Amino acid sequence: MAVPKRKTAKARQGKRRSHLALTLPAIDYCPQCHSPKLAYHVCPTCGSYAGREVIEVKTKKGR
Repeated sequence: MAVPKRKTAKARQGKRRSHLALTLPAIDYCPQCHSPKLAYHVCPTCGSYAGREVIEVKTKKGR
């Protein structure tokens, strides 16, 4: 079995893994209710997408 002759430096290891960084999801704001939402997704607050209501959002019952 092949064994490395020398220990891999942390800098070299970091260069190899440079493309594995995580990115934050794209956050947009709903044009109708101005709450944050994921880009290209239905707004979870008001249920609108592309200027029209797509889903009906259920409201929480007051106790």
